[in-house]
Amino acid sequence: MKKRKPLVIGLTLGRRQFKADVPEQQVSLEDEYASSIQEQIEIAQQAERAKVDFLFKADYVVAHPTFMKRSKGIATDPMLLFSIISQSTKKIGLVTTASTSFVPPYLLARQLQSLQWLSAGRAGWNVVTSIEGFENFTDEERPTSKERYEKAAECTQVVKRLWTSYPYEEITGEPSDSSIEELNHKGSHFTVKGPLNVISHPKGMPPLFQAGASEEGRAFAAATADAIFAATPELSVAVELRADLRRRAVTEGRQIEDIRLLPGCYFFVGRTKEEAEEMHRQAHAHITMEQKYRVAEELLCVSLREYALTDVITEAILPTLDSTTRSRTHSELLYQYIEKNHPTVEAILNRPEVMHSAHWVVVGTVEEVVEEIVRWYEAEALDGIIAVPGGADSSLTLFLEQVIPQLTARGLFRKEYEGTTLREHLGMDY
Repeated sequence: MKKRKPLVIGLTLGRRQFKADVPEQQVSLEDEYASSIQEQIEIAQQAERAKVDFLFKADYVVAHPTFMKRSKGIATDPMLLFSIISQSTKKIGLVTTASTSFVPPYLLARQLQSLQWLSAGRAGWNVVTSIEGFENFTDEERPTSKERYEKAAECTQVVKRLWTSYPYEEITGEPSDSSIEELNHKGSHFTVKGPLNVISHPKGMPPLFQAGASEEGRAFAAATADAIFAATPELSVAVELRADLRRRAVTEGRQIEDIRLLPGCYFFVGRTKEEAEEMHRQAHAHITMEQKYRVAEELLCVSLREYALTDVITEAILPTLDSTTRSRTHSELLYQYIEKNHPTVEAILNRPEVMHSAHWVVVGTVEEVVEEIVRWYEAEALDGIIAVPGGADSSLTLFLEQVIPQLTARGLFRKEYEGTTLREHLGMDY
């Protein structure tokens, strides 16, 4: 295998799904909120001790009743959460999510530049276009994927220009003519005069992350993103996506190494295989058959209820994929799975795409999880992973304290931080 750069490893931050052997106690909501923040600070510090490159936090501006009930209504804005965590950590990157569909570029640029300063150069922006939440901002119909990405491209361009509109040298260099820039941007979606009232950071701009895998999403990512958070439930999907994004990057005038594909790795690590499998079972025990059927119908635009669980499904029963499907990426992945495998109804209902995640699921002992990550790395399916914790506290601890050191021992991950900023962790020039 030819020499490649070490893995990039990020960790998705969130409250653990359940805690083993901890009895439920009646506490106030204020105490629950404080406990939630403290828990995430402690996870961040634990991840930093493991030399993880960055923490990642998704965001949703819509309330799902089932999820809200399970999380007791605790949902902290990631920008604010990372501002707190930045003061309790020193080197780990902080990648926050913000939607170009809902937040204007000036506010995005101001918040992210502020986080860059608060964290001493460790901020990153996960650029999303959102498929939900529009009813909380407008009474207009949800834009198409093409329209959302056109808006995202303009927004991102404006944000980057704002980040450099008030240069750091303006207050550190010799007195001279001002280099502060007005943008005077007038585009299809935004009008922004500028400049930004937060000075640029001497360590450079926050890196850009992106997670779209549709045609529009791939084009946007190849032209804009420094790293791609990918939903790739199978190795072949990841291999194809990585190769495609790298080809597209070259056509955009970028270097192949500018693109870093980081599949989500939804892990359940146990001391035994049986323990890991039980964690996985418990993590999904709340999903009913009715919910599975409903999600499958949304993704496939066809009902599976008239078939027996043992019936084989082929592409012959599938309609043409509708461009208005709620999650086109998940739909395309499920269509591809059916076309390649001709699975049973039961297999479809248990697919990651139907179980509310299209991530690569890894269940096993420390050694088994390490071998699976190595297998994907050697197949050139990834440049790193964004680890998504599953199961009890012990699963995350095993991942950070045993899986990562074994990857280091195999030469796939560094032993110590080699810099202090997220750009340095990703191997980017200033």
